[in-house]
Amino acid sequence: MNIFRRKKKENNINWQHIQSIEELNEAYNSSKEKTALFFKHSTRCGISKMVLNRFESEWTNNEGYSLFFIDLLAHREVSNQLAEISGVTHQSPQVILIKNNEVIHDASHNGIKASTIKNII
Repeated sequence: MNIFRRKKKENNINWQHIQSIEELNEAYNSSKEKTALFFKHSTRCGISKMVLNRFESEWTNNEGYSLFFIDLLAHREVSNQLAEISGVTHQSPQVILIKNNEVIHDASHNGIKASTIKNII
């Protein structure tokens, strides 16, 4: 028994995984209807994992916006396309918040805070 191991909080985020350019374009264009948050994550990066875990534990609900997840290692071309269409230089981990096809917020690394995003939305 490991007394130092924390029990992971249940993830309450219903991520929509983006795995193709077509899915990305649909998700990006859906921001005309609902604000869209894109989370770019590197599965091999400890910082990215820490930021993702913190974000997921702080996030409270999914109403009124769509949450999209991009696995950078599996779908680098999707991440590159998001950088191109949004005009936001690629970083990892990174969040990009889109409303009406325009970037209203982006952050990377320890700048990713669920509370900041909630205040913007």
